[in-house]
Formats: sequence, C-alpha cells, structure tokens
Amino acid sequence: MKKKVLGLSTKGYVGFCVLSLAYLSVASFIAPQSTMDLVNLELGNTDAISSIRGIYGGVGLTITTSLIYLFIQKKIHEILLFLSLFWGLYAISRYITILVDGKLGDFGNQWIVIESVLCMVGIILIRYNKRNVTH
Repeated sequence: MKKKVLGLSTKGYVGFCVLSLAYLSVASFIAPQSTMDLVNLELGNTDAISSIRGIYGGVGLTITTSLIYLFIQKKIHEILLFLSLFWGLYAISRYITILVDGKLGDFGNQWIVIESVLCMVGIILIRYNKRNVTH
C-alpha cells in the first residue's frame, strides 16, 4: 500500500510540474507579452519579445520534452533530482534578489513559497523513492 501511494504521489508531483512548465512554455511561445504581464513588464521591442519566447517558451518546451522523455524511460530518480534542483534554484534566485535588491512584490513572494515547497517535495520524494525500485 505504501509503495502504491508513493508511486502515485511521485507521478502526481511529476505530472503537476510538467503540466505547469508546459502551460507557461506554450503561453510564452504563443504570446510572450502574456508572461510578462504577470510581473507588469512591457516588452518594448522584438528583441525582448524573442528573448521571452526563447527562454520561457523554447527552453521551457525543451525542459518539458526532456522530462516527458525521462518519464517514458522510467528515469524517475533523475526527474526528481532535476525538478528539485530546478525549483530550488528558482527559489534561491529570489532569495538572492531579496538580499541584493530588496523585498519582493506579491508575485515574487507567492512564487518563492511555491518554488520552495516544490523543491522540498521533490527532495522528500527522492528520499522515499529508492533508486533501485524506480529502475
């Protein structure tokens, strides 16, 4: 029973992360300004538009595709390591911003919590998913 709950929890976590990244990536690829609207930033030229489309859209879709490939290959341990690092470094970037540049706004405060929680959940799942069980 524990193994089944752990498996479902792991798949749910991975699925949630992949769908979240895919959503932001597709939205950024199609309409880069919509992504920047989340932080009240106007993309004033085509270089800015192409950069957001490339980073959040193109790179995001590359990450999403890679995670799906790893999932198909049953590389759950590697996915959990990547997602823990991914979300953790996002959160660390926000913490550095607080230290260097000052307080975050509502958006940043909301996301530092989300990213920290997603990182911790990934680490917890790594702990309970033994590598030899997932391969």
